[in-house]
Amino acid sequence: MKITAQEEYGLRVLLRIARHGNEEGISIPALSEAEGLSTAYVAKLTRMLRISGYINSTPGYKGGYILAQPADQININKVLKVLGGALFNKAFCEEYPGAVKLCTNSIDCSVRSLWQMIQFTVDQLLDKVSLQDLINPEQESSLLLESILRQNAR
Repeated sequence: MKITAQEEYGLRVLLRIARHGNEEGISIPALSEAEGLSTAYVAKLTRMLRISGYINSTPGYKGGYILAQPADQININKVLKVLGGALFNKAFCEEYPGAVKLCTNSIDCSVRSLWQMIQFTVDQLLDKVSLQDLINPEQESSLLLESILRQNAR
């Protein structure tokens, strides 16, 4: 399993917007420079985030992007699914059956059970993380995320 570039950079762009504040927006060129990404890629990511309702664009010369809702109400699991989808969904077995029309393991598949368990665990954990939890410096965020992980393990 891999985190895609789109998920990583999309989350970083959203975090950069959140850290910038809500008075005035941050522009695509400013986001591009701050994150070391092309303006076209940042435009693609901000479009996805705007269509999904996580950010709004502000018009005018000093316009840019702001959060559409408070950072503590933005669920990281949902953001990642908008940017790249779930790690595993049931349609995977239908889309990748191999050389034949139907998967040879479509009725009895212990591997599918593993992927479903991993997806369930990841969902449970990420559903407890908000954008606000990531705004702090890395050391503070790390402590907070560790406490969420410990609570989830109980």
